[in-house]
Amino acid sequence: MDTNQKISQVGVNIQEKATVIWNVANSLFGAYKPHEYGLVILPMVVIKRFHDCLLPTHDKVVETFKNIQGLAVKDAFLRKASGYRFYNTSEYTFEKLKADPENIKVNFEAYLNGFSDNVMDILARMDFFTQLERMSNAGLLYQVISDFCTEKADMSPEKISAVDMGYIFENLVQRFSESYDEEAGAHFTSRDIIYLMCDLLTDRMGMAGEGRIYTVYDMAMGTSQMLTCMEERLSALDKAANLICYGQEINPFTFGIAKADMLIRGGNPDNMQFGDTLSDDKFKDMTFDFVISNPPFGIDWKREASKVEAEHKLGNGGRFAPGLPQKSDGQMLFLMNGIAKLKDTGRMAIIQNGSSLFTGDAGSGPSEIRRYIIENDWLDAIVQLPNDSFYNTGIATYIWLVTKEKPVSHREHVQLIDASKCFVPRRKPIGNKRVDITQEARDLIVKAYGEYRDDTFEATAEGGHKLVVKSKILPALSLGYNKITVENPLLDPDGKPILKKGKLQSDLSKRDTENVPLDEDTDEYFRREVLPYSPDAWIDHSKDKVGYEIPFTRTFYEYKVLEPAADIAARIEEHEKVLMKKLHALFGNDGEQNDGNN
Repeated sequence: MDTNQKISQVGVNIQEKATVIWNVANSLFGAYKPHEYGLVILPMVVIKRFHDCLLPTHDKVVETFKNIQGLAVKDAFLRKASGYRFYNTSEYTFEKLKADPENIKVNFEAYLNGFSDNVMDILARMDFFTQLERMSNAGLLYQVISDFCTEKADMSPEKISAVDMGYIFENLVQRFSESYDEEAGAHFTSRDIIYLMCDLLTDRMGMAGEGRIYTVYDMAMGTSQMLTCMEERLSALDKAANLICYGQEINPFTFGIAKADMLIRGGNPDNMQFGDTLSDDKFKDMTFDFVISNPPFGIDWKREASKVEAEHKLGNGGRFAPGLPQKSDGQMLFLMNGIAKLKDTGRMAIIQNGSSLFTGDAGSGPSEIRRYIIENDWLDAIVQLPNDSFYNTGIATYIWLVTKEKPVSHREHVQLIDASKCFVPRRKPIGNKRVDITQEARDLIVKAYGEYRDDTFEATAEGGHKLVVKSKILPALSLGYNKITVENPLLDPDGKPILKKGKLQSDLSKRDTENVPLDEDTDEYFRREVLPYSPDAWIDHSKDKVGYEIPFTRTFYEYKVLEPAADIAARIEEHEKVLMKKLHALFGNDGEQNDGNN
């Protein structure tokens, strides 16, 4: 199955399986408010996923457990019997639980307590045992278990892949959030975008030796789909490659599915950490080969402010030395965290909205962050994605490609790629997602990135849809400017300059600023652009500041020659003639309506 087919199929799987699970939630009505359904359903999805994975080896695990009960160390034997890094020693399955409604609570508790400690940790994070008691008291427990014990609710790996399972879970999180009119907390990233990020990260990397070990980190991992897809991509490049995934997530439910997915895939669940990345870095002093992430944007960081500001004061000893963004939008904090987590040869793909390109004047936190990245020559490229690419937002978004070790040909330059017209419309939207970045589209974007030149790249997707990608290579210096402050003398009533201790006083009402490109001498600019119009003005160099912004829109702006006025007038006159003819036909020359009998 190619990637286009996978993308199409995930949409089918999401809708069908998520709808089945969503319908289970209806049985909770009354005892639970709609916005509380997720407290039950999300942990139950995790439990059922574990159950269906373990079902083929269930009898073997139970038999093994009976044979080794006298041993002090049992864990390794039980893992081997289950075929996973987790197990369940209970004799119960969902079918057996369903067969004994009278003892459903006691039996279900026995089943849950049979799980290995790493699974119990997930359920504890989700506070599921509180909900178990609540369901039992409301008489709902048997119905919920029965609803999950159907063929349509089969969540075995043979029926649902790890990636698809993650998307189903994210779809449910989004539905439960929307049912309470809440912000979902993240813009779930569709598989086509993730594949594009992976392709850009691995383009031209060269596999240095068969079986190399790579580390990849996602600081806002959600259900860990980016890590899963990155593993898929690297494995395709080197079948013997060993990818070690690390991730951190603040939402206990999405963290649960991420850790569950890692357990099922045989990875180290300890690499999945719960907590707030900004205020509680679980991977302190660790660096990685790749960072791939779609952190939340438009989310404030007031809750983390004290710890973030304290780390900022550490300077280079912390992650946030360059500066701090406005408290209303913390996405650039994640950008700095990602850079801090890169090895000296590391590469990062991170999604940002448009504000990271230009927000903040010279000397502000956002500008200083951009300055830090650009002057260190780490910003390799920025790719504008098509609007309506995400499930729950239609705004403009960008992939920032950060490279600690740029290719020689890329140094002291930044590539901007406009891929906003490189998509295929979906026949049926999923939420706000109305377009797909298909394999053909991704190949064209990667081609523009790889060939690294000013050019327009075009292709035709299956179905005849035209794909267009524009690439511009800009000197890094062109993204910066010196902000100078222009003063004019304060005058007395007679029009004479006011002096204080022999020094000219500034007229604050006439103070102005100018942004001078970094590659231009400020004094020369001042003599040319200011003095001819204000001969008494001067520059207060004590107020000079350096700023950086990324002029994406201006870079790709195409001037369109206006239609000549004479042509417009002629076109209007022609429209008037046609309109008058229609009016005459309708009303006649005498102004009375023509009924067709005259």
